[in-house]
Amino acid sequence: MKTIKLGSSSLEVPVVAVGGMRINSLDKAEAERFVQTALEEGANFFDHADIYGGGACEEIFSEAIHMSASVREQIILQSKCGIRQGMFDFSKEHILNSVDGILKRLNTEYLDVLLLHRPDALVEPEEVAEAFDQLERSGKVRHFGVSNQNPMQIQLLKKAVKQPIVANQLQLSITNATMISSGINVNMENESAVNRDGSVLDFCRLHDITIQPWSPFQYGFFEGVFLGSDKFPELNRQIDEIAEKYGVSNTTIAIAWLLRHPARMQPVIGTMNIDRLKDCIKASDIVLTREEWYAIYRAAGNILP
Repeated sequence: MKTIKLGSSSLEVPVVAVGGMRINSLDKAEAERFVQTALEEGANFFDHADIYGGGACEEIFSEAIHMSASVREQIILQSKCGIRQGMFDFSKEHILNSVDGILKRLNTEYLDVLLLHRPDALVEPEEVAEAFDQLERSGKVRHFGVSNQNPMQIQLLKKAVKQPIVANQLQLSITNATMISSGINVNMENESAVNRDGSVLDFCRLHDITIQPWSPFQYGFFEGVFLGSDKFPELNRQIDEIAEKYGVSNTTIAIAWLLRHPARMQPVIGTMNIDRLKDCIKASDIVLTREEWYAIYRAAGNILP
């Protein structure tokens, strides 16, 4: 699989990340097969969060991959913290306690990447900085990032935090592409011109922050998958036509559409289906033409001014 540098770091990562949010839907044998297949296909970047399955997903993953020192050397682990029941919490105490819990459940001594999960309205950047410094000094976390944050929130964090922000995990798919459409419809009086995220796409490109699209097959906020949906007949027709041309599945083309963007994104896929996993990974070898990329964009109902 093709690789990219994660943000401004020297960490080389596969262009497709494997999400662990649904691994608790598999039995032990299925989880082992899934994780092993990912490794065999070169998908060795695994994304977790302390809230997935109430922490159970990290434990299941660790058992499925048979975590050991030799296994740990072959994989890249990312996890997220900051979401609590009914609130968000970026306090120093919560971050440090969360990381200790994550490491215990994953049966590892360190995370390659830690992301702050969703913005905390009560964030004090100085506390985050103290937590990051302590985690870096102790060797528990090597790189840091955020999730669902806009440019000003990242700038506020960077006022105190000295470590580079290497990733920003954001919802993005063909049908949830407002961060792209607002840039295309600049200065236009239409819905697509509404800038909802402070030009986060351009900001991340300017500051060498890797965007990690989550829910790359979803429309709305977990309303459903657009592939095969009768709500998007023109989009599916266009994707199927291009998929036939390349001899791949519609799943592959949906991921290839994200990878075609010059921001050099790293989609996080949440499937636990081995065949779909392989189809996602195949997108690494597909480079859509400009005409194909825009045809898919328009077929999803996105407009050009």
